[in-house]
Amino acid sequence: MFRKICFVFLLVLMLNSCKNEEDKDGILIGFSQSIDHDIWRKSMEHTMEIEAALHPNVKLKIYNANRKSKRQIKDIERFIEEKVDAIIVSPFESDSIIPVIEKANSKGIPVVIVDRKVNTSNYTAYIGADNVEVGRIAGRHIVSLSKGKAKVIEVRGAYYTSPGLERSLGFKGIVEQYPGIKVVRLDAYKDELPKEAFLKALTENRDVDYVFAYNDVIAYQAYLVAKSKKLEKKIKIIGVDGINGPYGGIQLVKDGILKATVLYPTGGSEAVKLALKVINNEIVPKKNNLNTVLIDSLNAEIMSNQFDKITIQQSDIEEQQHIIKNQEEKYASQSNLLKLLIILFVIVFGLAIYSIYSRITISRKKNELEEKNKKIVIQRNEIKQFAKELKKSNEGRLLFFTGLSHEFKTPLTLILSSVESLKNEFRNKGIAVNTEINLMYNNSRRLLRLINQLLDYRKIEDKKFVLKASKTNILDFSKSIVCDFEKEAKRKLIDFTLTSNNPDLEVYIDRNLMDKVYFNLLSNAFKFTPESGKIAVAINEDKINNVVRISFKDSGIGIPENEIEEVFKAFYQGSNNYRSNSSGIGLHLSKNFIDLHKGKVAINSKNGTEFIISLPLGKEHLDAKSIIEDQVLDLIYQSDYLDSDIQVSEPMINEDKYSIFYIEDNVDLLDFITNKFSTQYTIYTSDGTDAIERALELIPDVIICDLNLHDKNGFEICKILKKDLRTSHIPIIILTASEDQDSYLKALESGADIFLTKPFDLKVLSQSIKGLLYNREKLRFYYTNNILKIDDSGFGFSEQNFLRKLNSLIEKNMENSAYLIEDLAHDLNISRVQLYRKVKAILGISVSDHLLNLRLEKSKILLKKTNQNISEIAYAVGFSSPNYFSTSFKNKFGVTPTEYKGVK
Repeated sequence: MFRKICFVFLLVLMLNSCKNEEDKDGILIGFSQSIDHDIWRKSMEHTMEIEAALHPNVKLKIYNANRKSKRQIKDIERFIEEKVDAIIVSPFESDSIIPVIEKANSKGIPVVIVDRKVNTSNYTAYIGADNVEVGRIAGRHIVSLSKGKAKVIEVRGAYYTSPGLERSLGFKGIVEQYPGIKVVRLDAYKDELPKEAFLKALTENRDVDYVFAYNDVIAYQAYLVAKSKKLEKKIKIIGVDGINGPYGGIQLVKDGILKATVLYPTGGSEAVKLALKVINNEIVPKKNNLNTVLIDSLNAEIMSNQFDKITIQQSDIEEQQHIIKNQEEKYASQSNLLKLLIILFVIVFGLAIYSIYSRITISRKKNELEEKNKKIVIQRNEIKQFAKELKKSNEGRLLFFTGLSHEFKTPLTLILSSVESLKNEFRNKGIAVNTEINLMYNNSRRLLRLINQLLDYRKIEDKKFVLKASKTNILDFSKSIVCDFEKEAKRKLIDFTLTSNNPDLEVYIDRNLMDKVYFNLLSNAFKFTPESGKIAVAINEDKINNVVRISFKDSGIGIPENEIEEVFKAFYQGSNNYRSNSSGIGLHLSKNFIDLHKGKVAINSKNGTEFIISLPLGKEHLDAKSIIEDQVLDLIYQSDYLDSDIQVSEPMINEDKYSIFYIEDNVDLLDFITNKFSTQYTIYTSDGTDAIERALELIPDVIICDLNLHDKNGFEICKILKKDLRTSHIPIIILTASEDQDSYLKALESGADIFLTKPFDLKVLSQSIKGLLYNREKLRFYYTNNILKIDDSGFGFSEQNFLRKLNSLIEKNMENSAYLIEDLAHDLNISRVQLYRKVKAILGISVSDHLLNLRLEKSKILLKKTNQNISEIAYAVGFSSPNYFSTSFKNKFGVTPTEYKGVK
């Protein structure tokens, strides 16, 4: 409860903090200033800051480019990245910043241009004085003072700025009207007087009467130069800006240094106001001109007083705003303190109530726990009793299971003995009979081995195994087992080797148990090693550690690294073990047998799998009771591979036979089915690794596919082949040991035609194949007699689509006698052979015959419904000559085209 109260307290503080943060959020305006260290521009920035301060939710951020265009571009880019609400720009140059201004405008950020202009219209608004009018005012004043006759030096601003060009343009427009006024024009550099050029002009023109300077700073500099030449009383100087304060234009007029100055308002306050209007979606004019006026000795004092009053008022406003801000901070601090006190009071009050509630609750829970404890004791006693009964029942089941396994051994022994007798009796009766007898014998031995594994597992669980170790030459022992696997190695073209660094090495082992270990490890190696792989058994004596290491290394699929620790657990199935017929106890038994020998087993799984058995040398590690003089080897675990010579033969291809493609990874079953059906069908086989490629190459009449295969299972193979245009027509039978409904539904979803479960009756499989082929023949017969009725033919959806596309291409190129089968296959995006096989499989006729049938069917329609002659119809349906058409027509329908046309 206390934690909950603290959490509430922290939550309230966080919400309050968030609220304060929200209060700080507002409008952000960015101002890009072009020039630093300028009285007029400092005044502009100051008026902007005062105007922004009048709006509590407005924050003004200023970047100064200091006469650098590239820097000003970067400043505006930063404002865009910061996502300000509006950008005010005082451009340094008129052209260079156009792209970045247009970029800001395109991103929806309002752009207000102040003072100088830019050569684009892609901004929101412009505000500033009319520089042309400024030049005109100065020109008119000189005309007025000189009565139209004077010599004037004009110091112009930079050519790349709009004020410099426009002021000079306005001044020029006035003075050129008076021929008596002569003008010498000089260009300022970085808004400073070009002293050398100015001195030269004064020297060459000693009768100069007036100087019109681009701004008051240059005008004052001109005054100082004139004074140095003692011409300050003769030359009257006019500037521009009219800033109030020391060395401002108004003060210079009052001091008699300047004859006059033209007021050029900064527009800082007005620019901020204009930006706020735009942000608030108010309609503003594109161009906003500020008023200007001439300031001379007559009105300089009045203007100065007015500006002083404005400055005092602005200072008062700033002071009041500072006071208000301090009061707000004090209020916020006191408000937070009050909230904190209230929260602390609530916490203390809550803790007091919680303390009282806790006493009552603890007392109540104590009583409940006592009651629960009584119930738990009763339940524990019941569970103990149930566990005893369950253990007794489980032991009974295990005894039944063990007894049943023992009962299996007797009939299996009889079967094995009988089969072995038959094998001897029918040794000279032919390969087929002997192959099936060997098949019966070897699979009976497999079943017996599985039963023995189950019995061994029961003994291991009950710890009833007694080690019977005897001195054994480990190399000879290994050879006796390895030789049983040599035929399998030969069949799979596996490089199978046995090596030892000490042929005379003797080890104390229980031969029967170690025989089972060898058999399990070698069986797994052969099971998971592909054809042309490698399996190596290496025996190495380690004299330093007094052990022998027996390594079983293969080049198979390996074991995932995260599963190595799990493989010795009973009934464990690896994630890459696609062979579901594994019992999962072989490796578990092997490790236990090795443990009985006081040995160890390790696994390496890089580029295959390597099991390394380490057995101590000598007999000191064994109990005396575990050692015997000699031991008889139980031959139960001898190889269960076929004893007959391995014969690999390619199927005899017979065009008159149907072809079956059988996909199965069990070699015995593969050979058995092949032998049974090879007289009726042409049989092709695959272990599943190349099933898709082989199916696309062969285009068989029927595919039989096992469910559990390497790489892809039967469902995946079926789905891929049914979706492929080249094989979608082939009926597929899936064989599996699973009888559940989910497997049946997956088979239907994958497109399988028949789903048979193992063990299956050979007659059922045979009849299933015949049924699929019979249904296919019925469809072929119907279609060849109703060639234009695809929808009613009974073909599957994919076959109907294929035939529609095929017939459409033939119909489209009907008149083209040069349209060949190769062209048709190319348009269908399959090879000529695959087209031939697919059409043959679906329709039972060649693609050439199908093309001929469609042309003849079309000709029948033209003969009945048009007035074309026989030759015209022959060429219309793609025949190269009328004679060939007539011959083909009579062969197909029994009458000539002329006779057919004459029949009403």
